[in-house]
Amino acid sequence: MLTPPFITKPTSVSQIMLHVMLALIPAIALYVWFYGPAILISLTLASVSALATEALMLKLRNRPLAPFLKDNSALLTAWLLALSIPPLAPWWLVVVGTIFAISISKHLYGGLGNNPFNPAMIGYAALIISFPVHMTHWLTPHGLGEISLTFSDQINYIFSGLLPPNITLDAITMATPLDTLKTQLHLDHPVKEILATMPIHGRLAGQGSEMVALGFLLGGIYLLWARIITWHLPLVYLGTLFGIAEVFHLADPQHFVGPLFHLFSGAAMIGAFFILTDPVTSPTTHKGKIIFAVGAGLLTFLIRTFGGFPDGMAFATLLMNLCVPLIDAYSQPKVFGQKGKSK
Repeated sequence: MLTPPFITKPTSVSQIMLHVMLALIPAIALYVWFYGPAILISLTLASVSALATEALMLKLRNRPLAPFLKDNSALLTAWLLALSIPPLAPWWLVVVGTIFAISISKHLYGGLGNNPFNPAMIGYAALIISFPVHMTHWLTPHGLGEISLTFSDQINYIFSGLLPPNITLDAITMATPLDTLKTQLHLDHPVKEILATMPIHGRLAGQGSEMVALGFLLGGIYLLWARIITWHLPLVYLGTLFGIAEVFHLADPQHFVGPLFHLFSGAAMIGAFFILTDPVTSPTTHKGKIIFAVGAGLLTFLIRTFGGFPDGMAFATLLMNLCVPLIDAYSQPKVFGQKGKSK
């Protein structure tokens, strides 16, 4: 019979990454259900590109391949990047973004554990700045548009850029809810009118996208239950985003949308549970995590509302990554037994 105390075996990096990838499966399944299997192609392309780039960089740095390829960190970066860009993105866009994320934002700084910025968000930022048009072609959810592409049609477009006869790209893609909202607000239309006439609007945000966000939320709950992450970053981030959106909405409901729209649109959910919680690029203390999450929530709202990009999650993350050393320096608890300065 076993009696306490027990000493548990520490969780390896590989196991942690596998848990996080497992938590992404509900969102991926909902992605396929509402938008078709094109996202699976992007995930495959990103995974192959990430592993190949990881192996090449390790070889150039004279590091052993097996231990680093098996830690699954490159695969997780690939998945997060693929889930952040349009599923109909051309194959080269996925490959270029993944190569940039792994080689520049990870290995340029010395590999896993040394990178100051989240690699997936660096890859996303590079793509949206360099190829803004390709990053706006989001698929219309099944049942909403008049035309739907088959799996073979999606594969053909991703690799060749060709669509079936009499089908245009505008017929199968549309702007995201955040993009549509920002565009219509700039035209001085009130929020209530925009939401009433927005073809993609669902119960909380956009049809399909709000369900994918729910999938990320379910995955995040699993990560909390499995103790892979703590509550500080995701809950404080979502609470901050909800709170500031609610304040602006109550002050001027004609020009500022409600908080639930912000929570279930764009990358808020995947950012809260899967991106901000990156242990390498986030603060180490609980107090630091709260400061980090509050800053990311405020920046996300400000960029979405007043900035030039419809979704500010990636840039909010990268800006707060810059602040991590300072946050850590001023949020460390006092060493046990250390006395204060004598008067």
